[in-house]
Amino acid sequence: MPMNLPVRDRDGRLLRAMWLSLCLLPAMTAARAEEPASIEVTIKDHRFTPAELRVKAGKPAFLVVTNLDRTPEEFESRKLAIEKVIAPGATARIRVRPLEPGRYEFIGDFHKVTAHGAIISE
Repeated sequence: MPMNLPVRDRDGRLLRAMWLSLCLLPAMTAARAEEPASIEVTIKDHRFTPAELRVKAGKPAFLVVTNLDRTPEEFESRKLAIEKVIAPGATARIRVRPLEPGRYEFIGDFHKVTAHGAIISE
């Protein structure tokens, strides 16, 4: 049974809405395709490398933390409200919210003396 869909109502509103949707589609697709930046850091010998990470202010990011030690480590930042235990040999992907410009300290909670660093948002 064929279905007759209206191409336009009496004022042309439906046709204008469809045209506007088609015009905006590329912009919406590009915005969705823009993936947050991934910043990689490793834990080895109970130290973060690199110890300072840089992100763009106001943009979300993913922190990719790989633990190369034989013991677990807890990535912790009170300022960022993040706590994540990373098993030996494992990698964790942690979402970082858009940050205001500044310095955001983090530590390896199981090895506080050596495992520390900062995310710098600029």
